[in-house]
Amino acid sequence: MVNLMNLSTKISLDAWNHEVSRVSKLVDELSDEDLKNEVAPGRNTGVYLLGHLAAVHDALFPLLGVGEKLLPEMTEIFIKSPDKSTHTKPTVDKLREYWQEVNKKLSEQINQFDDEQWLQKHTSVSEEDFKKEPHRNRLNVLISRTNHLAYHFGQLAFLRR
Repeated sequence: MVNLMNLSTKISLDAWNHEVSRVSKLVDELSDEDLKNEVAPGRNTGVYLLGHLAAVHDALFPLLGVGEKLLPEMTEIFIKSPDKSTHTKPTVDKLREYWQEVNKKLSEQINQFDDEQWLQKHTSVSEEDFKKEPHRNRLNVLISRTNHLAYHFGQLAFLRR
């Protein structure tokens, strides 16, 4: 008989890994100049979206309880502030490195979780609230971040020539 929990976590983790690979491949294909363009008139640039995705993934370390952010200063630039803010952004090369480093280290952590660990609460929910809402777990975070990643992949795809 199939273990449905094991199957669910495998499907979710496979989807995550697939989306990370898709974005990584696209970012590798795009030139620095491509990434400096807006995905649509008046919208975010590829540079901002790359930084945003890397910062969101970096924030998963403390949220999933597997470590601290690698570059916490990126939160202000790419999560708390819009693209057109006055913050000085890192170079495209640095953002590419950041993206790769964050995802490599995050992958090392989350690919080791077993089913029970995936169903544990994430760090932004209290024990009391988690008892009432057990769906506020690590697996739910992974699923929501996978959807977030797929959404921004769709935007970045507009930068292809």
